[in-house]
Amino acid sequence: MLRFVQSSEGFLLVYSITDLRSYEYIRHLHQHIRKVHSDSKIPIIIVANKGDLLHVRQVPSDSGIQLANELGCSFVEISTSENCQDVCDVFHHLCKEISKHQSTSTVEKRRGSIMPRPRSPNMQDLKRRFKQALSPKVKASSAMA
Repeated sequence: MLRFVQSSEGFLLVYSITDLRSYEYIRHLHQHIRKVHSDSKIPIIIVANKGDLLHVRQVPSDSGIQLANELGCSFVEISTSENCQDVCDVFHHLCKEISKHQSTSTVEKRRGSIMPRPRSPNMQDLKRRFKQALSPKVKASSAMA
């Protein structure tokens, strides 16, 4: 699983509103993602599934919203059996968030590369000494020729 988390650029964390344990596992998954991706801006959407099964609900909508707010994630509750378009919409939303994240991180990288890197004073001193050490030898060898 670690390899998949490392190579991913966004996440959908899905739980069932009819299964409290799946909801509780979301926090563990989120912590694992944050260990691998320290960038807190990586898109993560918490998805509550089976929104049509209200008669066996174990996780209230408010709990999902509260968890998402606490973890700094987006939240959506869907029903895949009533409307499969919801699934497509969630994936489209994640793709947009990933695209935004990539464009902002690319701009930040460019800004970093525009700024010239300060040269090490030690390296400059070494270059100067090297040139000084070579210059008498070069003059002496050209005088011999």
